[in-house]
Amino acid sequence: MADVPDLRSPDHASHAAEALAAADALCRERGAQFTEVRRRLLETLWRAGQPMGAYDLMSHLQAALRRKVTPPTVYRTLEFLMDQRFVSRIESRNAFVPCAHPEHPHACVFFVCDRCSSSVEVENPRLENLLTEAATALGFEVHRRVVELQGLCVQCVASA
Repeated sequence: MADVPDLRSPDHASHAAEALAAADALCRERGAQFTEVRRRLLETLWRAGQPMGAYDLMSHLQAALRRKVTPPTVYRTLEFLMDQRFVSRIESRNAFVPCAHPEHPHACVFFVCDRCSSSVEVENPRLENLLTEAATALGFEVHRRVVELQGLCVQCVASA
């Protein structure tokens, strides 16, 4: 399993700065534009420490940019960030989180806390291989892989 930052840790801001610098470099490498709106939305997700819905993101983005932002702008920005693998969608929450491994395609595996809504993405090559083998056996063409496991995070278990 790759090193995944704890989104609620005090040094999370430094992870956000590193992630934004990496996203900027990957965009340059891929020939994609990392605009101010895209940067601010990704930064908002990194600093949030938990999944956020599009309308919550829109409010934060308007405050950061000090101008009105429309839902289509937010959804187009999220689509770009998902296409670049900077952001993943937590299907069960209809919310978005920063991707821990944007440098390469992989199956997104999320552990989502039912109580505090925190989420952690892990990369598991064995699980990814199993999913690939199953898809191949079925002749299924996978366009996106998201696996979500719901329960309680370690902090919520400890406080119960």
